Amino acid sequence: MSKIRHQPRAPTALRRMPAGSGVDAHRHDDHQIVYAGRGVLSVTTEAGTWIAPGTRALWIPAGMVHEHRAYGETDLHTVGLPTSANPLRLHSPAVLAVEPLLRELILACTRDEFASDAERKRLRAVLLDQLRRAPEQPIRLPSPRDPRLVAVCALLDEDPADQRALTALGAQVGASERTLSRLFRAEMRMTFPQWRTQLRLCHALRLLADGEAVTSVAHRTGWSSASAFIEVFRRTFGHTPGKQPTGHHPEA
Repeated sequence: MSKIRHQPRAPTALRRMPAGSGVDAHRHDDHQIVYAGRGVLSVTTEAGTWIAPGTRALWIPAGMVHEHRAYGETDLHTVGLPTSANPLRLHSPAVLAVEPLLRELILACTRDEFASDAERKRLRAVLLDQLRRAPEQPIRLPSPRDPRLVAVCALLDEDPADQRALTALGAQVGASERTLSRLFRAEMRMTFPQWRTQLRLCHALRLLADGEAVTSVAHRTGWSSASAFIEVFRRTFGHTPGKQPTGHHPEA
């Protein structure tokens, strides 16, 4: 990461970000909710990368150094919360499911059009109530540490459509399938197929945010067919890739 900025207060605000733009490494003394009302947003820490479309929000705990990156034209909504307010008792970054009411509460909190402090406090209290009910979603790419695992992950990050099995990938980086399988479980807390699916979904979200067609995204991210991609995407995010909840509708 680049030089780390310290911002004591986590802002509650709306920031419009051009496609491909980002926010450099920084940390807050507050907790923060990060939500893309439009576009797709990723957050990267030393532990890995979390990515969220319009049906997901990101929880960033106080003190965590992180960077933002926008894919597609993105409306970045951030809600700062004091350390005393941690409704899900989360102490590491997480992706949270965003139901329609929670979405509207986040958007309302960042409009900064309150008639009074009392109105702001009431809205914040309802927001915290809804957060307590928001289930955590496992949309995350952990950062590998072992050089052999780093090499394999880099190969597939460069080309997520690479169909090679772990044996062939291991031969290229000088590691056995058994060793790499063990490393994936130990460092990533998931199997190689699970990790590759997460990687492909993350790439797919970025491509869709840039307006690429669903069939093209399926091909570029390694699914055997558009229908297979659509089904995995629907199971993961709760909607099909051609029907983004933020109003962006790439054509298949």
